Amino acid sequence: MAIIESTVKVGQKPPKEALKRIRKEIKEAAKFPINLEDAPELSPEALKEFAHLAAERNRQKKRQVVTLRLVPDCLSKYKSLGKGYTSIMADVLNYAANNPEILSKFR
Repeated sequence: MAIIESTVKVGQKPPKEALKRIRKEIKEAAKFPINLEDAPELSPEALKEFAHLAAERNRQKKRQVVTLRLVPDCLSKYKSLGKGYTSIMADVLNYAANNPEILSKFR
């Protein structure tokens, strides 16, 4: 199995060559079955911890629906990015909200 690295900007699709390499590696990996006999049994505590981690991950992934008023020019720029532009908007807002330098400019 190989490690494939590729840098993709937000809203940009991965290069076709990278997708080809990934698909090829997936087909190769499928040839080797997973042997679960070597895996140890999980204790009830470990199962409980996994359930807690999964619930936390799902809570963080869940997105909340909001209504937002935008300047038409701003919205048209995002829409020009194509399908998935709302996810890009969410990513930009999340980045700005978590970057103190950006937030300080608007206080």
